Amino acid sequence: MSLQDDLTAVRRNLNELVRSVERLERDVEDAARKDPAAPRTPRRQEGMVPVPDTPYDSSLWKDADDEGLGARGRRAP
Repeated sequence: MSLQDDLTAVRRNLNELVRSVERLERDVEDAARKDPAAPRTPRRQEGMVPVPDTPYDSSLWKDADDEGLGARGRRAP
């Protein structure tokens, strides 16, 4: 297979995936409408999400492992 054929196949598969996800979203919304007790899920907002420049609370990272380095205070076997 050529590179062009591979790219065409990837685009086709990606388009099919997008269509499948859209169908799934419609099915979930339809099921929620049929069950009035089901909570409505807010639609995801498209676009940019602002990230504040303020530092995160350091307690969020308490007991967190450094990816690839392991837990603090432990040694590799």
